Amino acid sequence: MNWANESSAREFILLGFSDRPWLQMPLFVLLLISYTFTIFGNVSIMMVCILDPKLHTPMYFFLTNLSILDLCYTTSTVPHMLTNICRNKKTISYGGCVAQLIIFLALGATECLLLAVMSFDRYVAVCKPLHYVFIMNHWFCLKVVAFSWFTGFGNSVLQSSLTLNMPRCGRQEVDHFFCEVPALLKLSCADTKPIESELFFFSVLILLIPVTLILISYGFIAQAVLRIRSAEGRRKAFGTCGSHMVVVTLFFGTAIYMYLQPPSSTSKDWGKMVSLFYGIITPMLNPLIYSLRNKDMKEAFKRVMTKIFFL
Repeated sequence: MNWANESSAREFILLGFSDRPWLQMPLFVLLLISYTFTIFGNVSIMMVCILDPKLHTPMYFFLTNLSILDLCYTTSTVPHMLTNICRNKKTISYGGCVAQLIIFLALGATECLLLAVMSFDRYVAVCKPLHYVFIMNHWFCLKVVAFSWFTGFGNSVLQSSLTLNMPRCGRQEVDHFFCEVPALLKLSCADTKPIESELFFFSVLILLIPVTLILISYGFIAQAVLRIRSAEGRRKAFGTCGSHMVVVTLFFGTAIYMYLQPPSSTSKDWGKMVSLFYGIITPMLNPLIYSLRNKDMKEAFKRVMTKIFFL
């Protein structure tokens, strides 16, 4: 393949905010703090969900997978970004760029599908409580999670192949912090409209279909919650589902902005900031939203910490 022969020995230059040196240190501090909180928060959720038997339910099984996703999602980009900020020559090898692109796309697509699965779980819990144990059984949960991971990586391979096959005519400067589809497409010296159409189709499948299913699920949930006579029951239902909707809005809103419009129409600086938001800020906020607004999670964390302290 010509693109592989042309680029295999080359590096990409990640421009980031190189034209604004005064932003380098604030960005480094922001990334370091966000990444630290992301690691601590998601590892804490994983630990509590695994160690506390009371959280061995479908909801927390999906939440554990979401934490694993977010942890890997940020790790695929942030450590290299932190290293590059401290270097004069901000580069990434061709192989490193390909790996970063595939992993970032795969985990992002998997998270889209997993959030849809989590909304279905909440729909069944609120609207079909008597059938919850039967519908959300162990094997069904494993199957939908496996489907999410498999589909996410399949989508990534397809989109990455289409992006990397575009001729670049020796262009190496990626006007971004990491290797992402819109930024790499801008390096192409050929007409990208056919490829953009194909990528748009895959993005619709991965972004719009899950978010539509999520909105439908929460439409039914809202109707069911409003019929609950107990004010405490309504508050608990809205609290649990409300935190999920915050995550959905933050993640899907920024991802749709980036992937469902032509790269040429995206402001380069605004595109960078949006990518930082859904690639770094949202994974940091997920643990805070799910733990601080979740009474069961806070009580489980206390129980686990008590056990560890006495042991």
